[in-house]
Amino acid sequence: MLQTQFKKGLEVGTDEAGRGCLAGPVVSAAVILPENFKEPLIRDSKKLTEKKRVILEKIIKEKALAYSISICSPKEIDQINILNASIKAMHLSISKLKIKPTHILVDGNRFHKYKGIPHKCVIKGDDKFMNIAAASILAKTFRDNFMKMISKEFPVYRWDKNKGYPTKEHRDLIKKNGPCVHHRKSFKMIGNKSNLDL
Repeated sequence: MLQTQFKKGLEVGTDEAGRGCLAGPVVSAAVILPENFKEPLIRDSKKLTEKKRVILEKIIKEKALAYSISICSPKEIDQINILNASIKAMHLSISKLKIKPTHILVDGNRFHKYKGIPHKCVIKGDDKFMNIAAASILAKTFRDNFMKMISKEFPVYRWDKNKGYPTKEHRDLIKKNGPCVHHRKSFKMIGNKSNLDL
């Protein structure tokens, strides 16, 4: 089972989904769990099936002391780059919490200070701390649902299946149909890799 949190008190865990995608927003979530919260099924959202993520999403929203979800659009990503957009979305999520946290626990190794609240970055934190993992689940389920929704408007890209990630099929469809308004124009659309250093 993951560790509930890093520090005692009102610690918020924050994570993002969609950083490595070619289309759609980057989505961040922030979650404050009760200090003694236990849920053995919670883990990094990438290691869960969609069915389990949906079940856990409901549990997290019911049991969390506070949670919030925010997005940065493809246009914002193109303007300020994906790292800054990811951090901006995290800041927005923290700002919308109904409770002010005493500490911020961040997945990854980069973050900008937020209103003087101490923070700690943890590489692969979504596989170590429950509050970060919970945030990863909320961000992932929200983003997947968003991509399914906009896929109805742009079915040619199969976002209901690939969720905007750089799969071979998605790249082939961009090559065939060209990019649309939901694609990140600053990302390399065709080739073996996007221009991310992940």
